[in-house]
Amino acid sequence: MKITIRYFASIREVMGQASESLDTPAATLGQLRDALMARPGAAGEALAPGRAVRMALNQVMSDESAALLEGCEVAFFPPVTGG
Repeated sequence: MKITIRYFASIREVMGQASESLDTPAATLGQLRDALMARPGAAGEALAPGRAVRMALNQVMSDESAALLEGCEVAFFPPVTGG
């Protein structure tokens, strides 16, 4: 299925791009993250399990079990704090 992935803040810097279109067999956000981590270099580091990474599916905060659908938008970003 074809999806759009958006990267924000420090993850965007590490990935070297703000977004990409991807054709993926991943069925869930967790499977997508695993597939992206398997890429060589920066992707594996930016999305590694020990890193605090938030995920959104179609602009709704979601966990790794969220199901991907054709044409969906996935966002990866670090936790945000304010003050």
